[in-house]
Amino acid sequence: MRENLKRKIIEVCDKKIATKGTNVGLSFYAFFANKNDDPALLMEAAEWWIITHKLDHFEKAVKIKEIVEAN
Repeated sequence: MRENLKRKIIEVCDKKIATKGTNVGLSFYAFFANKNDDPALLMEAAEWWIITHKLDHFEKAVKIKEIVEAN
């Protein structure tokens, strides 16, 4: 996974956790604007989320952050 995507995931997870608490869930779409301006990066995130880690559509932000930081 690209470093800029890792940073973005951690940033979004931190923001969500700070505003909504440790029980907040999110999907990989949370890391992208509503406008799909980088389809290759979106597909990279989707593959990481769905194929590599076999995650559900919504997962806890703290879990996602831990996975990203471990890699």
